[in-house]
Formats: sequence, C-alpha cells, structure tokens
Amino acid sequence: CADDQAPYDRPNCSKDYLAGEAPAEWMPLRDPAFYADSKIDLRLGAEAVALDLAAKTVRTANGQVLGYDVLVLATGAEPQRPPIPGLDAPNAYVLRTLKDADAIIRAADKAKRAAVIGASFIGLETAAALRQRGLETHVIAPEAVPLERVMGRDVGEWIRRVHESHGVTFHLGRKVLGYADGRVSLDEGQRIEADFIVVGTGVRPRTALAQAAGLSVDNGVVVDDRLRTSAPDVYAAGDIARYPDPISGGLVRVEHWVHAERQGQHVARMILGEDAPFADPPFFWSAHYDKTVRYAGHAQTFDPPKVEGSIDREDAAVRFSRSGRLLAIATIGRDLAALEAEAGPLRR
Repeated sequence: CADDQAPYDRPNCSKDYLAGEAPAEWMPLRDPAFYADSKIDLRLGAEAVALDLAAKTVRTANGQVLGYDVLVLATGAEPQRPPIPGLDAPNAYVLRTLKDADAIIRAADKAKRAAVIGASFIGLETAAALRQRGLETHVIAPEAVPLERVMGRDVGEWIRRVHESHGVTFHLGRKVLGYADGRVSLDEGQRIEADFIVVGTGVRPRTALAQAAGLSVDNGVVVDDRLRTSAPDVYAAGDIARYPDPISGGLVRVEHWVHAERQGQHVARMILGEDAPFADPPFFWSAHYDKTVRYAGHAQTFDPPKVEGSIDREDAAVRFSRSGRLLAIATIGRDLAALEAEAGPLRR
C-alpha cells in the first residue's frame, strides 16, 4: 500500500476524529500484534506500480517484486482537484487519508475561518467538524440543494438546515473562480475570506495499475458477479470495482466503506472455494453533528422519492424507486427500516 499507516478507520477521518471527539488511538483497526499473529505481511509506503499478469507478479515503487497465486486489487480512489487557480495551494487540502485529516487539524488549530469547496458528503462532514472546532465555515457548491442528486430535495434541504442551525454559511449555485491571498473568488463577484480551504469535489478510481496491465477498465475495473476481473486469478474490490448490480441489472461502482469491506469478505470466500454471486446491497451512513442519515441500496436515477414519516422530526424513511422498483432507502431515526430493506427487497 502507498499509505505508510497500517489500516485505520477511514470514515472517522471526516467525522469524530476531524471534529476532535475521537482520540488518535481509536483510529487503527487492529494492533500491530494482530498482523504478526495472523501472518499478514504489511508492505506500507510501498505503492504497486506494475502488474505482470503472465508472470503473476507485482512490482512496487521501491523495486520489490512479489509473486502471487491469487491477486486482489483494492487500490481505492483518490480525491479530484478541479483545474481552478489556487486549489492546489499549500493551504488547500483534500481529505482522504489520516495524514490529510491531521494536516487539516493542524491548519484549523491556527485558523479562524475556512471554506469547503463542494457540498459532497465528505465536504459537509468536514464543514460540521470545522464548526465543532469553532471555525467560521463556508460551503461553496454549484448545486442549489446539497446532496439532492443522491438523497432527493427533501433530505438535501433538511441537511442544509441542520448545518445552518450550527452556523455554516452556504453559497449554493455558485462556482469557484480561484483562491488566492486568503480569499475564494466566486463567479458572481463575491470574495470569501478563508485561512484555508478543503476541496471536497469527489474522487476518481485508481485504475492506472489495472489499465497498464491490460485488465478491462471502464470507470473502474470491470468485474463479473463474483468480483473476478478479466484476468484469471485476479479480483477487484472496493471503490475501483465496477460490478453487475443485481437490483438494476447494470454495472455500478460504489464508493462506500462498508461496501468495500463486504466485497473484500466476498472475495476471500471465493478464494477459499465458495462460488456465489456478490449480492450485498450497498450501505453507508453520513454524520452531521448529532444527526445521522443511513442509506441502503444504490439509486443512480430515481422517480420522485416517497417520504414516510417526518424528516423535520427526524423520524423518516425515504424510498427511492424507478418504475415501481425499490432501489434504495434513506432513513433518519429509523434504523430498523433500513435493516429490513437491506435484508429484504434490496437483496436479490
């Protein structure tokens, strides 16, 4: 892995850890003894740079060549930085790794105000964490309603109200022209003061290794319903895997922590001799202060969502369907409804 840290709780990088409510010792998934006892050889700070499918070898950036009988590609994704002046400045951050979170925390410790570019889940969770640290926080995004494309207008407007009630200032329907001299310039002429910025404008799958090796790549590494790539004895899991969705029937690529875990577990069972299609519905949660939204399924497009209960009273289930077929459910205060959907109609 290119990361020089042993596996850690990545979602917490934008949640409690960034907000200062989770200590550093909570972050590692396992203690060092686990890897030694389990005979897991961690090669950290060792990015894989070449894959030879014929020889069944992987070469790392420091020149090591490792052979394999079975290979699992789990190279994940990397943050995008739009080609806008200043978004690559030393005080312009992205948030993907524990190092990224630590850099933002150091910046926040000596800052008074910050701007978040993008109203993505990562962007909004970062905004919440910065407000919890006492910073004046601005969120700038081109859409009119945060997360409307994923969660629908009703949930998106509720999330915006939650953030506004905690002091976040939104600049929606706006484009960033640049960042310089401690100010973010917007398309309508406004300039927002920010000691630093965090860019949360999405990620792209890290497919260069797979593509150079000749694997089938199309917005991710293409796999079958067993998560097998186009090459024998090579699997892909997590953010890079583009697999057949049993609900919609099309190829999808999902960028969720729990989903990556479950795909990794499925690949392990395949390697150990099982033979079954991957059918677990995607699942994720997003925390905003003391509010949490849980989401099961995957709806790239959907008909007008059906809201059951009251979003404002934080007792709601929002169902996303297309042509009468349930694709996903988002819940606020109704965890059981999410679990029932995940175990029932969202599982094929």
